[in-house]
Amino acid sequence: MASATPAAPDHTPDVVLVVDFGAQYAQLIARRVREARVYSEIVPSTMPVDEMLAKNPKAIILSGGPSSVYAEGAPSLDKAIFEAGVPVFGMCYGFQLMAVALGGTVDDNGAREYGRTALSVSKPGSTLFEGTPTEQSVWMSHGDACSAAPTGFAVTASTDVVPVAAFEDDARKLYGVQYHPEVLHSTHGQQILEHFLYRGAGIAPDWTTTNVVEEQVAAIRAQVGTKRAICGLSGGVDSSVAAAIVQKAIGSQLTCVYVDHGLQRKGESEQVEKDFVAATGVQLKVVDAEERFLTALAGVSDPETKRKIIGREFIRVFEQAQAELVAEAGAAGEDVAFLVQGTLYPDIVESGGGTGTANIKSHHNVGGLPDDIEFELIEPLRQLFKDEVRMVGQELGLPEEIVQRQPFPGPGLGIRIVGEVTKERLDLLREADFIAREELTAAGLDREIWQCPVVLLADVRSVGVQGDGRTYGHPIVLRPVSSEDAMTADWSRLPYDVLAKISTRITNEVADVNRVVLDVTSKPPGTIEWE
Repeated sequence: MASATPAAPDHTPDVVLVVDFGAQYAQLIARRVREARVYSEIVPSTMPVDEMLAKNPKAIILSGGPSSVYAEGAPSLDKAIFEAGVPVFGMCYGFQLMAVALGGTVDDNGAREYGRTALSVSKPGSTLFEGTPTEQSVWMSHGDACSAAPTGFAVTASTDVVPVAAFEDDARKLYGVQYHPEVLHSTHGQQILEHFLYRGAGIAPDWTTTNVVEEQVAAIRAQVGTKRAICGLSGGVDSSVAAAIVQKAIGSQLTCVYVDHGLQRKGESEQVEKDFVAATGVQLKVVDAEERFLTALAGVSDPETKRKIIGREFIRVFEQAQAELVAEAGAAGEDVAFLVQGTLYPDIVESGGGTGTANIKSHHNVGGLPDDIEFELIEPLRQLFKDEVRMVGQELGLPEEIVQRQPFPGPGLGIRIVGEVTKERLDLLREADFIAREELTAAGLDREIWQCPVVLLADVRSVGVQGDGRTYGHPIVLRPVSSEDAMTADWSRLPYDVLAKISTRITNEVADVNRVVLDVTSKPPGTIEWE
């Protein structure tokens, strides 16, 4: 596969590296740094220190993690990172790792703290704690504890059972806290983090959506040159914003390809052809590929296999579109060498990329791509979270109905059917999904929830009574969730009257459905989509 990394723009933002030691909150730390208007990237703890420093970071944050610093095989870090002159902030496990590496004492003294904990600040005028209360609530999650700070460090906070809950060495610009400032339960956590970034590391908060657009436009122009690109447009937020950025960069050198694969929701195709083209004026090529996709998916029930098939067929259709565009341009036309995708950072993480994390599920545009892809990828949103993508869309002037649209997976309804995908099942699910969306909109709840997947349990049937007769129909699952970035989510507490109306309409209006159920699982342990 050709490299998917775009050429470097003329200006790269100051970067803060978040070193991931297996923490459940590593992505959240990166988000909180970005909320402070400072650019951040996550790197695995296995990355050699010289490679980290080669990125020229303005600061480094060491995340928490599930291990004990003394356990065999526990993640470690070269002491050289603390001697490189780069400001470092250790959190929880990262704090203990810093303490041990620099000569402090960390041990299992029975001082376990989990959840909300009262923190006493002994040096309220310190770099991290200035302007915060001397007594504050923080979120702890540790077994081992630091009982003695390394030489040169000032102890700045403690708890009832932990004598060293925070320390600072302003001379070397090294800082650490035993707790998790990145979570909202730490009442002044964001302020502490910003104090490290602005005061400790001296970073200016100047990373904005304007910077993102400018940097990506420059990078895309350098990458594409005079060649041409096509964009897989689904009509969703991600692909729409990606297409808008690329069009801003290369104009008429971009053609958007909308694959009508038959896995869309009701009204999807019409919306893409009408709303997005009207808003951007982009060149759009529509490919009718429903029969191709349904044939490829016939007899397949395994979700990973479905995702890979859908990813493969997308690429094959794009390659076909590429050939047609080249033929239309004639011998003098420039090569269509690039494929634009709306890949986001959560897609990379869940597909097992970037931080050494486990593969939760292959996203059709990441783990689902075939090995023999002939395009070079352009992924301008690859390092962004969903809310950041929406802000970029607003910066580009896209209409609200596109920017604020609820997320919809690239594989479409194909992964919202638990079981084999058939046209009959798709039509059934399309109607149920349309009813749910219509009622949520009517109730004014579109902005209250992140998204509401509607799932068909195609291989499950249950007994029901309709029209005084026995039925044996399928259940429909409603999955309304609230989230900021899809990394974590909670189920949305929708009003009972809205749920009742959705259930009544689906069971009355959608043939072969006699039961509607509500999914009340958070993420984790569940994912947002069922497949």
